[in-house]
Amino acid sequence: MEESYNCWHGCHKKSEGCLNCYVYRFDKRIGKDSNTISKTKAFDKPIRRKRNGEYKYPSGTLFDTCFSSDFFIEEADKWRQDVLNMIKERKDCDFFLITKRPERIMDCLNPKDYPNLIIYCTMENQIRFDERAPIYLNLPLLHKGIILEPMLEAIDISKYLNYDIELISVGGESGPNARTLDFNWVKEIKRQCDIAHIPFKFRQTGANILVNNKLYHIPRDKQFIQAKKAFNNKSSF
Repeated sequence: MEESYNCWHGCHKKSEGCLNCYVYRFDKRIGKDSNTISKTKAFDKPIRRKRNGEYKYPSGTLFDTCFSSDFFIEEADKWRQDVLNMIKERKDCDFFLITKRPERIMDCLNPKDYPNLIIYCTMENQIRFDERAPIYLNLPLLHKGIILEPMLEAIDISKYLNYDIELISVGGESGPNARTLDFNWVKEIKRQCDIAHIPFKFRQTGANILVNNKLYHIPRDKQFIQAKKAFNNKSSF
């Protein structure tokens, strides 16, 4: 069972990948300020119980955590320990989050205390990869995964493939102003992963993808499906 868990909402744009952030896009529709960081009504979601005393969310649930913010954003320092206590209480579940702030991880928690907390790091171009990868990959994390999304240019990851990385995931950008993903960039990341025997995932095409010098506009509901087809004989854009 997979469950969304946004313990707080709002973020500050940190780098180039944030330009067309979906949180800002959705908040704009309802006149909400995305720069305001606030606790959500779902804050205690993992430990909510049924009338009979059982947890509402069963053992084995994977909580996709803090996808409407960054778990390590400074404004959430006053709330984070409460969430970490819930993560420790629900040791029968896993909590998955993605951050652009790997430099703050060790200031906020000791990963060894939370074996059911999975922290991946997102890096959208060569500058951010070279900036974040050496910080992130040298942390004492039990799980290490790199998210190249939205991938904005060709990225050479070869220098860091000797680390214990369990997944490298690639994706394009969605939304009306999405920047184009070149499929050649994706293929090159897969090639590097295959050589290093690191699991690779093409998660989504994004709204605009360039394949063999032809630009394709992919509807939102087809972006994940097309990515799954991209490396088999049934691929068609």
